[in-house]
Amino acid sequence: MQPIQQRFGEVLRRRREAAGLSQEALAADAELHRNYVGLLERGKRVPSILVVEKLATALHTTMSSLLRSVEKTAE
Repeated sequence: MQPIQQRFGEVLRRRREAAGLSQEALAADAELHRNYVGLLERGKRVPSILVVEKLATALHTTMSSLLRSVEKTAE
């Protein structure tokens, strides 16, 4: 099973691409640095709960929906 940060990164990338956003656009909407979004997507960083909230808001979803998708990848 993949580490949670890698599963989160995969979900984040899929959600971002489904929303038609570049890493730069998502980062700007979430008030994060583009490089940090890239690190998250590659599973190199573990986001804080504040960052998860910012990303969920920028993706027009909820934190619970985002994290539920991460949980489903573990099944």
